[in-house]
Amino acid sequence: MRKLNNKTCVVTGAARGIGRAIAARFHEEGARVVATDRDEAAGAATAAEIGCEFERLDIGEERDWQRLAECVPTADIVVNNAGVTGFEQGTVPHDPEHASLDDWRAVHRINLDGTFLGCRYAIGAMKARGTGSIINISSRSGMVGIPLAAAYASSKAAIRNHSKTVALYCAQQGWQIRCNSIHPAAVLTPMWEPMLGMGPDREQRMAALVADTPLKRFGMPEEVAAVALMLAGDEAAYVTGAELTIDGGLLAGSAASPG
Repeated sequence: MRKLNNKTCVVTGAARGIGRAIAARFHEEGARVVATDRDEAAGAATAAEIGCEFERLDIGEERDWQRLAECVPTADIVVNNAGVTGFEQGTVPHDPEHASLDDWRAVHRINLDGTFLGCRYAIGAMKARGTGSIINISSRSGMVGIPLAAAYASSKAAIRNHSKTVALYCAQQGWQIRCNSIHPAAVLTPMWEPMLGMGPDREQRMAALVADTPLKRFGMPEEVAAVALMLAGDEAAYVTGAELTIDGGLLAGSAASPG
């Protein structure tokens, strides 16, 4: 018995990385998956490979969400995954002293405003039936300070908090609409490729980037998708307002290396 039979799922930022893995896993589990992304070509290609539907969506644009609500008026599961780091166009200052207000706002427009709009859409798409699962992809960076990525850390911390607010609001209304956040750390997605490169020192670079992680490796998008599946399914009906870290033990503390 597939876990998401007869459920409609919307996944943002599904063209690649974690979003793609979640869309693929949900499709395998029997859901009707609506994959969304602002990169129309990549998103449509990914949806075709998976075998699901595609809708173009810039999560920071309210009118795009309004259009999605017309195309997909009801949903059982919404995964707010799409996000940016602020370094997509190259290295720019993102520390608290030198970051520009425009760059700060650009990151929050996508990560925070986009998640706010996604949660608002989800509530509207779920409240008639009074049940559903909202899954917000935050980050390990939303739980600690990141000096050189202040906007990213701030936006992800706000997603963590807003997820709890949404969970409490829905419960207050008497709905069985759950909202939880997932906090991945170093997960091997295309975001990391500029830092890793394809040269002979790639493995050395990878090892250096996860040297402080107790499990000493990158996580995989499929491992995040597995946690998202758990939160999406009916077995997690009593889980709301929770935060799950996927970080190889990074936030647990330090692990002594075997002698």
